[in-house]
Amino acid sequence: MRWSDNSDPSGSGQERAMVNQSSPGGFLLLGFSAHPRLERILFVVVLISYLLTLMGNTLIILLSVLNPRLHSPMYFFLSNLSFLDLCFTTSCVPQMLVNLWGPKKTISFLGCSVQLFIFLFLGTTECILLTVMAFDRYVAVCQPLHYATIIHPRLCWRLAAVAWVIGLVESVVQTPPTLQLPFCSHRQVDDFLCEVPALIRLSCGDTTYNEIQMAIASVFILVVPLSLILVSYGAIARAVIRINSEKGQRKVFGTCSSHLTVVTLFYSSVIAVYLQPKNPYAQERGKFFSLFYAVGTPLLNPLIYTLRNKEVKRAFRRLLGKARDSRKS
Repeated sequence: MRWSDNSDPSGSGQERAMVNQSSPGGFLLLGFSAHPRLERILFVVVLISYLLTLMGNTLIILLSVLNPRLHSPMYFFLSNLSFLDLCFTTSCVPQMLVNLWGPKKTISFLGCSVQLFIFLFLGTTECILLTVMAFDRYVAVCQPLHYATIIHPRLCWRLAAVAWVIGLVESVVQTPPTLQLPFCSHRQVDDFLCEVPALIRLSCGDTTYNEIQMAIASVFILVVPLSLILVSYGAIARAVIRINSEKGQRKVFGTCSSHLTVVTLFYSSVIAVYLQPKNPYAQERGKFFSLFYAVGTPLLNPLIYTLRNKEVKRAFRRLLGKARDSRKS
C-alpha cells in the first residue's frame, strides 16, 4: 500500500512549519488540534484522571503488600496490573498534557520511539496478564479444592514473568520495523500518541509488511488471549449453574465480575483502535478509543476492583483505622 508524499492530514502549512523549525526529524501529534476548546476540556479531564490513576493504583499496590489477607494469587496479579497501569499512563499522559495545553505539539523522534516501545510493551503485557487472571479465576471456581496446589506462589511468579516477557518480545519485534518506515515529509501523526496504526498511516512508502505484521500480532496478542478468557468464563458460567446455593452464586459473581468488567473495557477499546476499518470516520473515532484505553481504563481498574470487592474495602478501612490510631498516639 502506498500513500502520497503530498498528503497532509490537517491541511495546515503552519503546523508543518512548526515541525520543521522546532523539531527536525520529530513528529507533530495532531490529536484534536482542529478543536481548541475541546483540547482545553480534555486537558482538565486527562489531568484529573491521571492524578486519580496514580492515587488509585498506588493504593491497590499498598493494600496488596501491607494487608496479609490480600497475600493471595488474585491480589498478586492485581498489584501487577496496577503497577503496569501506573507505567502505562506515565509513558504517555505527561506528553499528552503538554500537547493539549499549548500550541507546541511536537515530539522528538527519540521521544516517539520510547513512547511506542513502552506502549507496545505494556499494552501487550496487559493483554496476557488479563488472560492469566482469567485462568486464576477459572481454577478458583472450577477447581476450588485444588486451587492452592495448582496456583502456588512459584507458578504465580512464573505466569507474571511470562506476561512481561511476551510484552517485551512483542515490542522488540514490532517497534524497529515501524520506526524504519519512510515517513511523509510533513510528519503529522493524526493521533495523541505514537502508535503503530498512526505511524503506518504516516508512511509514504509500501506498508504491506508492517500491516501484515500488525495483523499477525493482533491475532496472537488480542484474539487468542480474548478467546482464552471467553473459554475460561464459559467454564465458570457452567460451574455457577451447578451451584445450588444462591449465596454461592453471588459470591462467584462478585469474585469474577470485576475482572470481567476490566476485560470488557480494555479489549473493546484496543480492538476498536487496532482492528478498525480504514476510513476517516473510523480514524477520528479511533482517537477517542486511544484516549480511553490510555487514560480511562487505568483510572477505572482500581475503582472497579475497590468498589466491587469487599476484601479490598475492608483492607482500605483497616488502613484508614491504623492511620487514625497513629495520629492519636
